[in-house]
Amino acid sequence: MPVKTEKDLNPDNRALYLKAMQGLELRNYGYVVSLIQTVLKDVPDFLDGRRMVRRAEVMATKGKKGFLSGMSAAGLKGPGLVKKDPKAAMELAEKMLESDPYSSQANQLLRDAANAAGFPEIAAFALETIVEGNPKDTKALHDLASHYYENGDSERAVDVYNRINELQPADLLAIKRGKDAAARASMSKGGWEEVAQSGGAKDYRDLIKDKEEAISLEQKSRVVKSDEMLDQQLAELLEKYAENQANVDLVRRIAGLYEQKGDLNSALEWYNYTSSLVQHTDPAVARKASDIGLKILDASIVEFETWLEQYGDAENAPDVRRQLEELKKQKAESLISEARKRVERNPTDWLLHFELGEQLLVAGYATEAIPELQQARKNPSVRLRAMNLLGDCYVAKNMLDFAIRTYGEACKEMPGMDDLKKEITYKLGLIHEKAGDRKQYIDRMKEIYEVDYSYKDVAQRVESSYTE
Repeated sequence: MPVKTEKDLNPDNRALYLKAMQGLELRNYGYVVSLIQTVLKDVPDFLDGRRMVRRAEVMATKGKKGFLSGMSAAGLKGPGLVKKDPKAAMELAEKMLESDPYSSQANQLLRDAANAAGFPEIAAFALETIVEGNPKDTKALHDLASHYYENGDSERAVDVYNRINELQPADLLAIKRGKDAAARASMSKGGWEEVAQSGGAKDYRDLIKDKEEAISLEQKSRVVKSDEMLDQQLAELLEKYAENQANVDLVRRIAGLYEQKGDLNSALEWYNYTSSLVQHTDPAVARKASDIGLKILDASIVEFETWLEQYGDAENAPDVRRQLEELKKQKAESLISEARKRVERNPTDWLLHFELGEQLLVAGYATEAIPELQQARKNPSVRLRAMNLLGDCYVAKNMLDFAIRTYGEACKEMPGMDDLKKEITYKLGLIHEKAGDRKQYIDRMKEIYEVDYSYKDVAQRVESSYTE
């Protein structure tokens, strides 16, 4: 049974969820927890809600355990409640997690209750939270991998078993189960289940070679400890590649090994080839290629900047500076291109519009950024930040009246003087100063002065106004 999403909420619960998103943006974590727990009582399988409330709890506690986190009084009645009323047990677990979101006891209770209620995705989230809190807890990792495997998510099970092997290379159980999960994943990918359900219309013999090769590839996903081992694995895979240059799993693995070696240029070529083999339909591969391309650009930028710090007065320094600016331009255009592609794939995801608008503004394209940031205001989680950047766009275009109105609206929506409101209020004051409205300029600076004397040069600006 798939989990519920925002679109499945009734109007009342959706309104609470949107308020919680805004509360998270304003760092009002207790408010977020209260609102989302109300929603979860009605919709216990609302996974995005549980993720949001856990994020708020982690940020509120900053990883520290609450006063009652070590107590197990509430937890003692949990197992009995799981059998009688699993949804009530899920509510109890959420209450326990308020003060210690990484609590193993509370998350295990949530897992058991979610499984009993028929919500395996929620159970997985509980186990993932335990692992997030203690990434080296191999017992928790085993529990998570087993859950993935038992619920048909073999690929994620393989990933977790590989993590266990990185921590404990001699864990034979993880090695064996990792191979089992890899074999199942390869069977699913390779079409064995499809053959089994075809009623004889398809032949297993067509898949045997691919299956054996897939299992061999999974066995080679062991932890690599030296360049020599990497080179050995590459030699083996390149030999197989010479026999079959259209094997996607093989090509992807070669790309990954080059990435592990730190040979990013070769890795990029192989990831691009992987993408071409699947006709550019795999967004994960495309994103990997893009990320590596950016890493290559970043490395070059750092190299040029380091050279200029040491030899900035050299005769060819102007040429190096021009090349550096060109690299930075390439990086900006690459980031914009990727952000634009994500928007094209999901045109109603306002968060993606925010990311695109942000990249456009950073690159100096204020005009192009405006419509993206205007769309982004529809997402409560980034609405205020979008208005902040939108005001910056208007300032860049010298449209001061639009900037004043946008910054002003954002300030009105923020009840407390947090860091974002200080930033926007400060910029609003500077615009009033530029526009010649001295009273509004000083009033905005005073608003910040009253709560944060040390913010930028606010103190000097306010105090000097009394001597002029």
